[in-house]
Amino acid sequence: MSEVLEVRIVTFDESLAKAFADLNYEWIERFFVVEEHDREILERPKEFVIDRGGQIFFAMIGDQVAGTVALINVDSESFELAKMAVSPAFQGKGIGDRLIEACVEHAEESGKRRLFLLSNTKLRPAISLYRKHGFNETKLDKNSPYERVDIRMELELATR
Repeated sequence: MSEVLEVRIVTFDESLAKAFADLNYEWIERFFVVEEHDREILERPKEFVIDRGGQIFFAMIGDQVAGTVALINVDSESFELAKMAVSPAFQGKGIGDRLIEACVEHAEESGKRRLFLLSNTKLRPAISLYRKHGFNETKLDKNSPYERVDIRMELELATR
Protein backbone atom coordinates (compact mmCIF):
# COMPACT_ATOMS: atom_id res chain seq x y z
CA MET A 1 0.00 0.00 0.00
CA SER A 2 1.39 3.39 -0.96
CA GLU A 3 1.90 6.01 1.68
CA VAL A 4 -0.41 9.04 1.53
CA LEU A 5 1.49 12.23 2.22
CA GLU A 6 -0.22 15.19 3.79
CA VAL A 7 0.91 18.13 1.70
CA ARG A 8 0.22 21.75 2.65
CA ILE A 9 0.78 24.55 0.17
CA VAL A 10 2.02 27.76 1.77
CA THR A 11 3.09 31.11 0.34
CA PHE A 12 6.40 32.90 0.64
CA ASP A 13 7.88 33.71 3.98
CA GLU A 14 11.43 35.00 4.40
CA SER A 15 12.21 31.91 6.53
CA LEU A 16 11.65 29.73 3.43
CA ALA A 17 13.89 31.72 1.07
CA LYS A 18 16.91 29.46 1.63
CA ALA A 19 14.89 26.33 0.79
CA PHE A 20 13.65 28.04 -2.40
CA ALA A 21 17.26 28.72 -3.44
CA ASP A 22 18.67 25.35 -2.33
CA LEU A 23 16.06 23.24 -4.15
CA ASN A 24 16.51 25.21 -7.36
CA TYR A 25 20.31 25.33 -7.28
CA GLU A 26 20.28 21.54 -6.82
CA TRP A 27 18.42 20.78 -10.07
CA ILE A 28 19.96 23.58 -12.13
CA GLU A 29 23.49 22.45 -11.21
CA ARG A 30 22.59 18.80 -11.93
CA PHE A 31 21.45 19.50 -15.51
CA PHE A 32 22.78 22.91 -16.53
CA VAL A 33 24.93 25.86 -15.48
CA VAL A 34 23.60 28.45 -13.03
CA GLU A 35 23.08 31.70 -14.93
CA GLU A 36 23.02 35.30 -13.72
CA HIS A 37 19.21 35.57 -13.88
CA ASP A 38 18.95 32.40 -11.75
CA ARG A 39 21.13 34.01 -9.09
CA GLU A 40 19.08 37.23 -9.07
CA ILE A 41 15.82 35.39 -8.41
CA LEU A 42 17.21 32.76 -6.05
CA GLU A 43 19.31 35.12 -3.94
CA ARG A 44 16.70 37.91 -3.79
CA PRO A 45 13.27 36.28 -4.18
CA LYS A 46 11.43 38.97 -2.23
CA GLU A 47 12.84 41.71 -4.46
CA PHE A 48 12.55 39.88 -7.81
CA VAL A 49 9.26 38.00 -7.26
CA ILE A 50 7.18 39.11 -4.27
CA ASP A 51 7.76 42.89 -4.40
CA ARG A 52 6.91 42.86 -8.13
CA GLY A 53 3.48 41.32 -7.61
CA GLY A 54 4.38 37.65 -7.86
CA GLN A 55 4.19 34.79 -5.40
CA ILE A 56 6.27 31.78 -4.36
CA PHE A 57 4.54 28.61 -3.24
CA PHE A 58 5.99 25.85 -1.09
CA ALA A 59 4.74 22.29 -0.73
CA MET A 60 5.25 21.37 2.91
CA ILE A 61 5.25 17.89 4.40
CA GLY A 62 5.35 18.41 8.13
CA ASP A 63 7.95 21.15 8.58
CA GLN A 64 9.98 20.04 5.55
CA VAL A 65 9.89 21.85 2.18
CA ALA A 66 9.14 19.17 -0.43
CA GLY A 67 8.91 21.51 -3.40
CA THR A 68 8.59 25.09 -4.55
CA VAL A 69 7.57 27.22 -7.52
CA ALA A 70 7.52 30.94 -8.33
CA LEU A 71 4.92 32.95 -10.19
CA ILE A 72 6.63 36.01 -11.64
CA ASN A 73 4.35 38.91 -12.51
CA VAL A 74 5.04 39.80 -16.14
CA ASP A 75 2.15 42.11 -17.06
CA SER A 76 -1.58 42.60 -16.43
CA GLU A 77 -2.39 39.41 -18.33
CA SER A 78 0.43 36.98 -17.48
CA PHE A 79 2.48 35.28 -14.84
CA GLU A 80 5.60 33.30 -15.64
CA LEU A 81 5.69 29.97 -13.85
CA ALA A 82 9.36 29.64 -12.91
CA LYS A 83 11.85 28.02 -10.57
CA MET A 84 9.80 24.88 -9.98
CA ALA A 85 11.73 22.32 -7.99
CA VAL A 86 10.77 19.21 -6.04
CA SER A 87 13.16 17.62 -3.59
CA PRO A 88 14.51 14.33 -5.01
CA ALA A 89 13.15 12.58 -1.88
CA PHE A 90 9.60 13.62 -2.84
CA GLN A 91 9.63 13.31 -6.63
CA GLY A 92 6.90 11.15 -8.15
CA LYS A 93 4.49 11.81 -5.27
CA GLY A 94 2.26 14.45 -6.87
CA ILE A 95 4.05 17.46 -5.39
CA GLY A 96 4.47 19.09 -8.81
CA ASP A 97 0.74 18.66 -9.47
CA ARG A 98 -0.15 20.42 -6.24
CA LEU A 99 2.24 23.28 -6.95
CA ILE A 100 0.88 23.84 -10.47
CA GLU A 101 -2.70 23.73 -9.15
CA ALA A 102 -1.80 26.43 -6.60
CA CYS A 103 -0.29 28.56 -9.39
CA VAL A 104 -3.34 28.23 -11.63
CA GLU A 105 -5.71 29.06 -8.79
CA HIS A 106 -3.66 32.11 -7.76
CA ALA A 107 -3.34 33.34 -11.35
CA GLU A 108 -7.10 33.03 -11.95
CA GLU A 109 -7.88 34.82 -8.68
CA SER A 110 -5.45 37.56 -9.75
CA GLY A 111 -7.34 38.03 -13.02
CA LYS A 112 -4.53 36.80 -15.25
CA ARG A 113 -5.36 35.33 -18.65
CA ARG A 114 -2.34 33.07 -19.03
CA LEU A 115 0.60 31.33 -17.46
CA PHE A 116 3.73 30.67 -19.45
CA LEU A 117 7.00 28.95 -18.68
CA LEU A 118 10.44 28.57 -20.16
CA SER A 119 12.14 25.20 -19.92
CA ASN A 120 14.38 22.70 -21.63
CA THR A 121 13.21 19.54 -23.40
CA LYS A 122 15.97 17.61 -21.60
CA LEU A 123 13.72 17.84 -18.50
CA ARG A 124 11.25 15.25 -19.81
CA PRO A 125 9.34 14.60 -16.56
CA ALA A 126 8.78 18.36 -16.12
CA ILE A 127 7.59 18.81 -19.72
CA SER A 128 5.19 15.87 -19.28
CA LEU A 129 3.86 17.41 -16.07
CA TYR A 130 3.23 20.74 -17.80
CA ARG A 131 1.45 19.04 -20.72
CA LYS A 132 -0.69 17.05 -18.27
CA HIS A 133 -1.89 20.37 -16.83
CA GLY A 134 -2.79 21.79 -20.24
CA PHE A 135 0.32 23.76 -21.14
CA ASN A 136 0.99 23.83 -24.89
CA GLU A 137 4.22 24.62 -26.71
CA THR A 138 4.34 28.15 -28.16
CA LYS A 139 6.84 30.15 -30.17
CA LEU A 140 10.15 30.60 -28.36
CA ASP A 141 11.09 34.18 -27.51
CA LYS A 142 14.58 34.98 -28.76
CA ASN A 143 15.05 37.37 -25.81
CA SER A 144 15.02 34.69 -23.09
CA PRO A 145 17.22 35.57 -20.11
CA TYR A 146 18.46 31.93 -20.07
CA GLU A 147 20.79 30.18 -22.50
CA ARG A 148 19.37 26.74 -21.58
CA VAL A 149 15.80 27.51 -22.72
CA ASP A 150 14.68 25.55 -25.78
CA ILE A 151 10.92 25.40 -25.15
CA ARG A 152 8.21 27.89 -24.16
CA MET A 153 4.83 26.63 -22.99
CA GLU A 154 1.63 28.48 -22.22
CA LEU A 155 -1.67 27.78 -20.48
CA GLU A 156 -4.73 29.90 -21.24
CA LEU A 157 -6.72 30.47 -18.05
CA ALA A 158 -10.44 30.57 -17.48
CA THR A 159 -11.50 34.19 -17.38
CA ARG A 160 -14.08 35.34 -14.87
